[in-house]
Amino acid sequence: MYKISTLNKISQIGLKRFTDKYEIIDGGENVTGVAGILVRSQAMHDMVFDDELLAIARAGAGVNNIPLEKCADQGIVVFNTPGANANSVKELVLGSMIVAARNIDSSIAWVNSLKNDPSIEDMAKAVEKGKSMFAGSEILGKTLGVVGLGAIGAMVANSAVDLGMKVYGYDPFLSPEAAKRLNPAIQVVGTTEEMYPHCEYVTLHLPATKDTTGMINAAALSHFKDGAILLNFSRDKLVEEADILAALDSGKLSKYVTDFATNGILGNDKVTVTPHLGASTEEAEDNCAIMAADEMMDYIERGNIVNSVNFPRVTIDSDAAHRVAILTKGVENPAGLLQDLLSGVDVASIGSGTRGEYGYAILATNQEITEIPEAEGVVKARIIF
Repeated sequence: MYKISTLNKISQIGLKRFTDKYEIIDGGENVTGVAGILVRSQAMHDMVFDDELLAIARAGAGVNNIPLEKCADQGIVVFNTPGANANSVKELVLGSMIVAARNIDSSIAWVNSLKNDPSIEDMAKAVEKGKSMFAGSEILGKTLGVVGLGAIGAMVANSAVDLGMKVYGYDPFLSPEAAKRLNPAIQVVGTTEEMYPHCEYVTLHLPATKDTTGMINAAALSHFKDGAILLNFSRDKLVEEADILAALDSGKLSKYVTDFATNGILGNDKVTVTPHLGASTEEAEDNCAIMAADEMMDYIERGNIVNSVNFPRVTIDSDAAHRVAILTKGVENPAGLLQDLLSGVDVASIGSGTRGEYGYAILATNQEITEIPEAEGVVKARIIF
């Protein structure tokens, strides 16, 4: 039986995906003696992992709380669940854009402040008199720029078209498959500078990497249309906060809407902050947990890797009686190495790939394998069944 540790509250619907081959335990800080770990937000960088740990699955897209290189060096495959919470985030982004356009958050705060005001004799008259302060605009006919056209960005872009907006999209890594998901009305551009000057709204949908950290800075903001509204439901590290505040003060930005609270932006009347609600729906939590459980079982039981963030995607479809695999570092041809290590074994199917310096190879055979010899570059070897 495989032990699976949960480090956060994981949806029961997801946990019920595990068969009777698995025992689910509440790990707390103890992650020894388990084959897999399911996690949401708990920080794992200081944790010690033993040789029994095969996989970590993050029930969500971001993996900043997991030490990816450390795991790869120990042959621990880290999975995430891209797209499982996409609709949840999409709906929050669209709702927040309308909130910003119509000044809904500030108007609600104002009208609630009138309660028990002794100077008000006729509440209805007072509300009618004051509501002009919050006159907004419609999003119909406005222009939205979407930075990042992955699962979430594409859904936001398509929905914005359906709402009658003109939409620009930018993604330097847009795949042909992802491009097919886009409404033909979306104008995909080669640089952000091509779309920023046209957009009343700009929304960010990309991970925080060394290349994207601080990408919305004074230089980028100089290309924005005056009075634009910036929405950030991806990562706070994508923006230079001081430059955002300066743009709000100057009027370059009229509003900043974000899912990430910091001391620097809280209390600013031009900033709307939600408490990291992007994936906080029952549906999203269920979807993420289901995907994480399925990915982990597929790897533990069959050796297939799908949606890993530190090892390549490698799957094989074979009815052979046995499967073995190796995880490697610094090996150009993992499949060739595995075949060399199992010289003379009849190969029914083999698959391999590399991701940076890390690689994976899985081999199916009808011959029973009792041992995989040690070799330089192999960080973990597995006899799966």
